[in-house]
Amino acid sequence: QVQLVESGGGLVQTGGSLRLSCAASGYTFSTYNMGWFRQAPGKEREFVAAISWGGGNTMYADSVKGRFTISRDNAKNTVYLQMNSLKPEDTAVYYCAASRHTIVVITTQEYDYWGQGTQVTVSS
Repeated sequence: QVQLVESGGGLVQTGGSLRLSCAASGYTFSTYNMGWFRQAPGKEREFVAAISWGGGNTMYADSVKGRFTISRDNAKNTVYLQMNSLKPEDTAVYYCAASRHTIVVITTQEYDYWGQGTQVTVSS
């Protein structure tokens, strides 16, 4: 069955960095676009970043542009989110997701598979 397993979350101080990983299995990873979303307590899940199946096209939420970088390794069936210059407002549970759309998409409804999430906490 399809599995997306996130890792790399944790507690970091403001200005610090974390690298999230999402290991995929149970489907043909290299044919799906991938995305990262996050959900803070009491808020809706929001788009963070997405990458096309081949890695040549990426999109970012305005709030993370210039600080976060999404990448993927199709040989390892893994997508990454490098997060730098972290801020307290980045605190959330981070989810990776897979979409079979032919273009990179940013809404939750357009993603087919989801991971369980990993907690990121940024202390001030």
